[in-house]
Amino acid sequence: MTAALRPELPALMVEDQVRAALLEDLGRAGDITTLSTIGPELMATAGMNSRDPGVIAGLELARTAFRLIDPAIVFDALVAEGDRVTPGTAIARISGRARGLLSAERVGLNFLMHLSGIATYTAKFADEIAHTRAKVCCTRKTIPGLRALEKYAVRLGGGSNHRYGLDDAVLIKDNHIAVSGGVAGAVHAARAYCGHLVKIEIEVDGLDQMREALTAAPDVILLDNMGPDRLREAVAINAAHWQLGGDAYAADPRRTRLEASGNVKIDTVRAIAETGVDYISTSKITMAAPTLDIGLDVAIKR
Repeated sequence: MTAALRPELPALMVEDQVRAALLEDLGRAGDITTLSTIGPELMATAGMNSRDPGVIAGLELARTAFRLIDPAIVFDALVAEGDRVTPGTAIARISGRARGLLSAERVGLNFLMHLSGIATYTAKFADEIAHTRAKVCCTRKTIPGLRALEKYAVRLGGGSNHRYGLDDAVLIKDNHIAVSGGVAGAVHAARAYCGHLVKIEIEVDGLDQMREALTAAPDVILLDNMGPDRLREAVAINAAHWQLGGDAYAADPRRTRLEASGNVKIDTVRAIAETGVDYISTSKITMAAPTLDIGLDVAIKR
């Protein structure tokens, strides 16, 4: 099987995000602290180091922050995106005019610490379930304006992306079912409305709803707030419906995939994965991830 390529962010997307962050920080008068205390030709170097173990994500955003402030600044990354680091690991070396280094450092670090934190926390979940076929997935619970970046960090941490927004996949939830009048009917209606390339997922909160959903053959069934015993039963029901067992069940591309969601924490994800579900979605990896502590020490060349 061909290994998945490492995710990348388009340069235009990176520049737009960083430019907006710098404009927010510079405000109406620029960095008045630096402008009033540091001469324009003073040169400096800076070392960026990890203070915690983690997974690095966001190097290009940090590099772009320094470049947009001063194109002459040199940013040398000493690790690669997705690399695991230990405390004290040198992440980057930066050199150039001191004004630019000092004005860009906060925005560069903010992106790098935030995204590395998400990648690091995702990796903890992914490591817990590495012995199973399940994949941990993020949700739409992201900071407004940063969704693409945060989902990128999830992938670098070994997780998978759920839908990016309301327009790239159908997810029929309990309120949709209540209004539309039924599980199978909602799936059929969505299939009739959307093109053949659009995946359809439906959320169920009980096994009877799941059985009804299977009659409409959605691509994915989301099993909401079910414990391990009920999840194992759901996997057995799915296997029986598709008349599959053992390795054939895992490999068959035709069958409905099962996703577990609800009460997913670092200390529960292993038991959930071991039930045989295909995906485990949680907002924890984006909304509860602590930042990775990264320091930047500047030395002025006098």
